[in-house]
Amino acid sequence: MSTERVSPPVVERSRDLRPTDELKALAEAGAAELGWDTSAQEVIGWVARNFAVEATAVACSMADAVLPALVADQLPGVDVLFLDTGYHFPETYATRNEVAENLRVTIVDVTPKQTVAEQDAAEGKDLFSRDPGRCCALRKVEPLHAALAGYELWFTGVRRDEAPTRAGTPLVTWDEKNGLVKVNPVAPWSFDELVQYSEDHLLPVNPLLAQGYPSIGCAPCTRPVAPGEDPRAGRWSGTDKTECGLHV
Repeated sequence: MSTERVSPPVVERSRDLRPTDELKALAEAGAAELGWDTSAQEVIGWVARNFAVEATAVACSMADAVLPALVADQLPGVDVLFLDTGYHFPETYATRNEVAENLRVTIVDVTPKQTVAEQDAAEGKDLFSRDPGRCCALRKVEPLHAALAGYELWFTGVRRDEAPTRAGTPLVTWDEKNGLVKVNPVAPWSFDELVQYSEDHLLPVNPLLAQGYPSIGCAPCTRPVAPGEDPRAGRWSGTDKTECGLHV
């Protein structure tokens, strides 16, 4: 059973982490070595050879548990960052608890500086409906940036088939905005491959995936999609917003 801890306060880069230039060079070497469509297991193996588990994190939206499970196979006990925005579906919180109970990972709940009530008082009620970009910045982007300051590398579950904005996602890259290596092991996977892997390995899965939600975000800003729609069409529907800002 995994342990749990809350996210740390904002900190400067630890003296135990390697210098930025060294990490950038590692990112470049990894990208050259792994290419465009290397298997997720090989990508994670490269990370396990070059990075300590304590310096590594997995970002997980709790739509499924495929990425945490893949990483934990080679980096058991890895930190899994869950962005607890305060707006998640009950099913998402339930999936987070299943992952904590059943996988060899450490859940880290990354929380914004303000509760929803405090944000309502400061910004006005339901900021997500008036300025979703600012809401995402306050409740996702800034908290994750602070949490990532304690790591050398983070894994994401971004896939190229999710949206045109993600079609060029590399396996390994340097994340200039957050100042660490970014690895996307399942970038070449399709949604069907993700579901099949989850079923084959009996992994926790968010029940909303089977209810027409191929991309799951905060409840007020996520709707089910119709057959044939872009998988991310249900995110911020009716606006021109397509990304929360974590991966752009």
